[in-house]
Amino acid sequence: MEPCPCGSDLIYEKCCGPYIEGTRQAPTAEALMRSRYTAYVKHAVDYIFDTTHPDRRKSSDKEGIREWAESTTWLNLDIREVTGGGPEDREGTVTFLAQYTDGEEEREHHEASRFKQEKGRWYFFDGKNPEAVPVVRSGPKVGRNDPCPCGSGKKYKKCCLQKSA
Repeated sequence: MEPCPCGSDLIYEKCCGPYIEGTRQAPTAEALMRSRYTAYVKHAVDYIFDTTHPDRRKSSDKEGIREWAESTTWLNLDIREVTGGGPEDREGTVTFLAQYTDGEEEREHHEASRFKQEKGRWYFFDGKNPEAVPVVRSGPKVGRNDPCPCGSGKKYKKCCLQKSA
């Protein structure tokens, strides 16, 4: 029994397998996202193409999809955020990070994918880079010449700043 590549902790036959084999439809945008990732792992190019929204298929390059899937070793899928995309929704967005190797180099594909449901079937519509989340400092900024916040009595530049460099 093979674990599903989508990271769900289920076996393939009980997770993405029935969607890719065409015996069931993905009930949510997230389920479709996971099954499309698994289809890349399994090189199931027809499934990837068929689950692309009909309005977007003309711009899809089936042979390019095949080449990318076959030349890539997919390592991990991390679903970061899901907005909408439930069985009763018409649209949904799934933000994910997929890790893979392309030749010898490890890479990441970070995307916010948009999905649309039509006639009870979910389709991938498009994707874009997710918006950057600003880092918010939790405390005041420590200057180089300020006392070190660790309480050593030394200047920050002579204590913890030096250790972190």
